Amino acid sequence: DKLQDGVPQTIHTLAKADIKIWVLTGDKKETAENIGFACKLLTDESVITYGEEVNTLIQRRIDLQKSSMNPGDLNNELNPESNKKRTLIITGSWLNEILLEKKKRKKRRLKLKFPKAAEQKQQDQQTKTPVNALKEERQKNFVDLACECRSVICCRVTPKQKAMVVNLVKKYKKAVTLSIGDGANDVSMIKTAHIGVGISGQEGMQAVMSSDYSFAQFKYLQRLLLVHGRWSYIRMCKFLSYFFYKNFSYTLVHFWYAFFNGFSGQTVYDTVFISLYNLLYSSLPIIVVGLQDQDVSDKLSMQCPSLYIPGQKGKLFNYTKFFLSLLHGTISSLVIFFIPYGAFCQMTTNEGKINSDYQTFAFTTATALIIIVNFQAGLIMTYWTFLFAFSVFGTIIIYFAITYDLHSSGMLILF
Repeated sequence: DKLQDGVPQTIHTLAKADIKIWVLTGDKKETAENIGFACKLLTDESVITYGEEVNTLIQRRIDLQKSSMNPGDLNNELNPESNKKRTLIITGSWLNEILLEKKKRKKRRLKLKFPKAAEQKQQDQQTKTPVNALKEERQKNFVDLACECRSVICCRVTPKQKAMVVNLVKKYKKAVTLSIGDGANDVSMIKTAHIGVGISGQEGMQAVMSSDYSFAQFKYLQRLLLVHGRWSYIRMCKFLSYFFYKNFSYTLVHFWYAFFNGFSGQTVYDTVFISLYNLLYSSLPIIVVGLQDQDVSDKLSMQCPSLYIPGQKGKLFNYTKFFLSLLHGTISSLVIFFIPYGAFCQMTTNEGKINSDYQTFAFTTATALIIIVNFQAGLIMTYWTFLFAFSVFGTIIIYFAITYDLHSSGMLILF
């Protein structure tokens, strides 16, 4: 009955982040329109399209797709740019035509009692296949049209229809869906979406108990997405890229070494180093990156919603980024192995004594690896703190301390 504080501003900001907003409500059409104007989903410049007009637009899209047009001309005819100011207002009865399907009866019980009737039903289902294909075509074109529009308002919808609308978007769009509600009638919608958010208010705690996240006011959704969600995505992408990089740099050194040890299976590093590499020598810096990294401050994230768009398009981690991490790790492994190998290949003193032994080579290679991968974590970190600096330099100090203990007589005397 009454909007919370900050709802219009929040919706306006989320729209700038290219987030498509659908309102699913049980109110009547007039009330839904008033809500749309109150929360700035509808403006004086909005082109409002109702159910019958939506049918006409969907049928036009289907007819154009069936025509023998090339993709460029088809896109010009559909003209997605013209729908950016359009808002769809549809009712629950109109959604029934697209969403609801007839309930299927149990074949087994019918076949036991009436074998001929079961065969007739199977034939009817085969004839209905084109009808189902047409329904799926209408559903896909409706979702495409709705996603081109500025917003969608569904009024007079039941809780089941809310969940089915979310399922429809998940079926035809490779997008992450988020549902937010405050009442028991929103539970099915909250559970169906990828992310469910419940608002603890006057309508009870059912929505909160069924959600992934909960807060008291709608305006906190802005910070959840634009600040914490965005930071979390950036941290996860950096973590994955660095994880592949450091393991490629570490593992491929064994591959290059195999060409010089007769493929005997001998390792470059000693067994203690192999055991502690992922456990201690390269884990602390990236853990801090995953916990604390911030490319920009929270205030700037709220002021510039467009910073959220690269995450929607998956630009920070994809197949290209993966292969770049693979290439980066391969080049690092070549440097880590061949420079020490070339330096120790024929190293003799003036007296003719050979100083290039296996253990010296292994220690030099391992030291180069530890310094490089830890400094690489420092290069990808954009928010340096005391804890992060301590983790980078502390890891290197810990490595030298453990190596010194293992290679000195102190441990032998102690035990």
